[in-house]
Amino acid sequence: MFTSSAPRVFVVDDEPVIGSSLAAILRMNGYSANFFTSPLEALAAAKVRPPDLLISDVGMPAISGIDLAILMKTQFPACKILLFSGAPSSLDLLDSARVQGHNFDLLVKPVPLPEFLAEITKRLGSAEDVFIA
Repeated sequence: MFTSSAPRVFVVDDEPVIGSSLAAILRMNGYSANFFTSPLEALAAAKVRPPDLLISDVGMPAISGIDLAILMKTQFPACKILLFSGAPSSLDLLDSARVQGHNFDLLVKPVPLPEFLAEITKRLGSAEDVFIA
């Protein structure tokens, strides 16, 4: 029997079309997905109920996706992280985070849908694999 508590995913991107599209794709594939345009809003929502996975764009106003990932991992160690970006400068930010002891995976935009879903499954398993114990 399947449980109704599908893996919870936060998608954070300051471009609403990208973020809302990714969240919709995740929901169509059985995940519980919430979309945020603000990293600070996502962090506040995580304090109420943390996600199983954070998917975040790297380049955003206020704080970067990498800074959000560091905060999320610090406050919610069980949360898995997947970052994506189309900017070459993101690699420098990732290297800086690695020096600080944070090792995050980065997908390069545009991410083909099969690759995107494979990365989610790799981290969470398929949404259909969640069973009641």
